[in-house]
Amino acid sequence: MRIALLLFVLISPLIGGNIRIDIQHQYEGKPLLLNSIRYGKSETFSISRLSYLLSSFAFQSDDGEWHELPDQYAYLDAGKRRTSFSLMNVPAGLYKAVRFSVGIPKTINHGDPAKYANDHPLNPNLSQLHWDWKTGYIFLALEGKYRNPKKEIAGFVYHLANDNNFNRQQLAVNFHVKENTAIALKFDVEKLLHHPRPISFIKDGDSTHSHPGDSIASSLVANLQSTFSIQGIRYPPNEKPAKKVEPLYLPGKFTPYPFKMSSSFPLPALPPDNPLITERVDLGERLFFDTILSIDGTVSCAACHDPFIAFGDDKRISPGFEGREGPRNSMPIFNMAWKSSFFWDGRAPSLRKQVLFPIQNHLEMAANLNSVLRRLNGRSNYRKDFEKAFGPGKVTAEKLGLALESYVLTLTSYDSKFDRAMAGKEKLTKDEQRGMKLFFTEYEPRSKKFGADCFHCHGGANFSDHQFHNNGLKPTKDLGRFHITDKDSDKMKFSTPSLRNLTYTSPYMHDGRFKTLEDVMAHYNGPMHRSESLDANLAKHPKEGLSLSKEDQAAIIAFLKTLTDPKYDVNN
Repeated sequence: MRIALLLFVLISPLIGGNIRIDIQHQYEGKPLLLNSIRYGKSETFSISRLSYLLSSFAFQSDDGEWHELPDQYAYLDAGKRRTSFSLMNVPAGLYKAVRFSVGIPKTINHGDPAKYANDHPLNPNLSQLHWDWKTGYIFLALEGKYRNPKKEIAGFVYHLANDNNFNRQQLAVNFHVKENTAIALKFDVEKLLHHPRPISFIKDGDSTHSHPGDSIASSLVANLQSTFSIQGIRYPPNEKPAKKVEPLYLPGKFTPYPFKMSSSFPLPALPPDNPLITERVDLGERLFFDTILSIDGTVSCAACHDPFIAFGDDKRISPGFEGREGPRNSMPIFNMAWKSSFFWDGRAPSLRKQVLFPIQNHLEMAANLNSVLRRLNGRSNYRKDFEKAFGPGKVTAEKLGLALESYVLTLTSYDSKFDRAMAGKEKLTKDEQRGMKLFFTEYEPRSKKFGADCFHCHGGANFSDHQFHNNGLKPTKDLGRFHITDKDSDKMKFSTPSLRNLTYTSPYMHDGRFKTLEDVMAHYNGPMHRSESLDANLAKHPKEGLSLSKEDQAAIIAFLKTLTDPKYDVNN
């Protein structure tokens, strides 16, 4: 085995190279612009999301033979600027065609999505293109807004999925594989919607979830045949290999910390430069509960993130130093290992940066960071603990952030009644099963589907897509993510919280405006504030709301209560 492996490593650079695929998303020959630009003539619309999965790559050599590249996948997303990917170990030679598929082969489509690494295109937490507790992936998601005949804002949601819609593309192109080769493709969104089968949001419908026989899904599949085209071939110079990420301040002696999670959860992207070790986790926990981080020694992190209420708070606005209140509710901080941006508005790109904000915020802990560091350096017990966790040296802001990050990453929740039911260890009641069905069923009258449509934003193992949405709340002066990006399309958008442990974490929403789950259901069930930035999945609903019965609303709440993890129960 070792000899064979060594032989492969030695000869692989000689038998081929890597091919980089660059895709430009266009409309009417110009780069696709999301949210702000209105397209179309008879029906004006904007696009807020275009994301899709590619697989089954193959290249046809000059002699007609096809060279398959098994187990290579790509996730593209116009909004996240994921517009390129690389195919590895392509055999050297002359080629005359490229082949790939939009979607995932049947055996993979119905496989276990939790097995993929955090950066793998098929990791559900990365792409948000999985049907969650159902089997199978969404092959392509196209979402946006349009004006209905009354000139009102409405939403469209086109989700192409299911094995029968697995779609093969073949393009003629002459090139030869060098050590580095780049193929430029064009993805024409105008053709996806209009050629050869025009799709009308008004006449055909503003949503599809690819149920058997669905006409919109059939049109999307037909139109995909003209959507992709070749733009050109390049042979760029060799790229420098990415620099390996090294652990920061790793002490000479340490104890690895066993990160615990459910086997049904996708693998998280734990920070490679801050490996979980017991010494840092223990230090971070001590700091989390210590009031030494506040200006006058009266406020700790736990003051707003109580471990007995799922590391959240039961107040609308958590009081900080001298009882000062800010504009927002304290978000629970369990399962942060699966998030990539933090706070309701996403202003912190990592936990190590996020944890330092409250320490310095005049409404929360109100401390001067340099003063906090002087205190910690002046305590012999803290200096010793920092040396155990980081090696010799002074306590710094970076080390403080890394220690708190380590502890918060270990705060997980995955053992609710729902999880046990999915594992066959418990059974949901009829009401809970009914609520689950409504939760995971779309609202699409033309397909005779009248669910609650909750799963679009609250899907996945964490019951959150970790994205930012305008969910139709009546606006206040707090415009959410807009204050960070200054984009009109981000007005009133806030981070989607997890629905786990809802029984502990009232009140609800970013400003705690709803006291009960019944209040939350009333908001989503009835008419909501409609604006340009309203999420497309909500904008496609009737103006008057979903009009779910009281029994259906109660069933959904019964299901939501099954997401409670008993380890956070104060009475346990």
